[in-house]
Amino acid sequence: MSESPTPYRVLARKYRPQTFDQLIGQDAMVQTLENAIKRGRIAHAFLMTGVRGVGKTSTARLIAKSLNCVGPDGQGGPTISACGICDPCQAIAEGRHIDVIEMDAASHTGVDDMRNIIEAARLAAFSARFKIYIIDEVHMLSKNAFNALLKTLEEPPEHVKFLLATTEVNKVPITVLSRCQRFDLRRIPAELLAKHFQHVVDEEQISAEPEALALIARAAEGSARDGLSILDQAIAHAGTDAGGVTAVQVREMLGLSDRGAVRRLFALLLSGDAPAVLAALAEQHALGVEPAALFRGLLEAVHGVTRAKAGGAPDPAQSVEERAALEEWAGKLGHATLHRLWQLLLKGLSEVETTAMPMEAAEMALLRVVHAGTLPDPGELLRKLQSGEPMPALDAAAPVAGGGAPVMAAPVMPAVRLPADFPALIEGVASRHAHLAQQLHDYASLVRYAPPELAIHPKRPIDGNIAKALGEVFSIEWKVALADQPGEPTLREQELAAKAAAEQEILDSPVVAAIRTAFPGAELIEDERSIA
Repeated sequence: MSESPTPYRVLARKYRPQTFDQLIGQDAMVQTLENAIKRGRIAHAFLMTGVRGVGKTSTARLIAKSLNCVGPDGQGGPTISACGICDPCQAIAEGRHIDVIEMDAASHTGVDDMRNIIEAARLAAFSARFKIYIIDEVHMLSKNAFNALLKTLEEPPEHVKFLLATTEVNKVPITVLSRCQRFDLRRIPAELLAKHFQHVVDEEQISAEPEALALIARAAEGSARDGLSILDQAIAHAGTDAGGVTAVQVREMLGLSDRGAVRRLFALLLSGDAPAVLAALAEQHALGVEPAALFRGLLEAVHGVTRAKAGGAPDPAQSVEERAALEEWAGKLGHATLHRLWQLLLKGLSEVETTAMPMEAAEMALLRVVHAGTLPDPGELLRKLQSGEPMPALDAAAPVAGGGAPVMAAPVMPAVRLPADFPALIEGVASRHAHLAQQLHDYASLVRYAPPELAIHPKRPIDGNIAKALGEVFSIEWKVALADQPGEPTLREQELAAKAAAEQEILDSPVVAAIRTAFPGAELIEDERSIA
């Protein structure tokens, strides 16, 4: 077998931007750099931050080329449009320029590494206009290393520039941030990624369906490098297939559900057809679709319907059929219904991702969505409870929206259980608001207790909104009044009084009285040790 004359380079390396024109999705940063270079206002230190794969290290290399480019004739100065022909441009692009030093802070975290940089920074550049240090993942440096770098970073020699890159800017000391010109690189929009991937497959002379590239762009989550890695995998997955990269292959590779299948499942949920919902879920599972991926698809559908209802711009990656379906549902479903659907599906996704039985959790979560349409509306239920009207039957037929889709209602309890007395109320509050419960126990003198009404006299100021906390805990609106005159002793006062009475009863007993007579000065103490 004959070897290839040149080794294969992955797409993420082969299509790394070599000019600022090729850097996608960062127009604001490029404009700022261009203006700074044109006016000669070049900072001595730059910090690039953003999620993985948006171009932080590539930007640092492009800045290094722009500052050191001498043009094809060797007479040029700093420019945003590096020629890519001169020796400095080519050496920097190939990573072999002696005056452009790249280091990974993850493997050079110590103060000695920084001292080496500081010592070397004093020496003039060997052949370039500027000596440039590119420090990747700078947040990994130790505290001492940062401290050693501070003075040089603030007042470096005229011939030195520092280009720092990090994915976790919150871990970089504020003293370092204040000495750098900061650029926040944005996530690249999916439509720009899809357009970029189309350019890549055209250059590679590989056919790819637009929907397949749109799926890869979504999966990349704003990262060009991640997207190119997925595209590389998709091309390998397609092999020598004459159809090239197809949406079906990409879904199979990524474990994604067919968007048409998601829409069909969404329609079944709205119709309340439980057997059909379970059958559709089983069908997708048999095709290799993970339950979590299916729930994410359903959440995307709810989000798409809500955006369509709110008049938001459609996703350019959506097909015509998908847009039509979303607009149709937007005309039938109300905002409250969509928000409840979102919450139910979001809770289902959380359960599916954290349980040891994802398929069973998915079935239970989807059935909860189906049967939520037969439950009474929580606002109407509370109104009837307060007014004393008859409660609706829980198995009553669900109200129907236009087109036959049941109006979803969040599952609620058929009745609200209120605490029997004030101590029970405090015990309930302690489950979610421990500090407030302690204050009510120690400082609240009970004046009146008639749930959901409460009147107390605070013997000391009580922090927090009592009515809001009670509403959160007991799922009903409370009326809380602060009285001027005290009522009953606080629970703490009652406990102390009971303890004092118990101690006095012991002291008054004949045995203890005899002991105290025989041993003057003897005291009664409480033994807090547990007895096995």
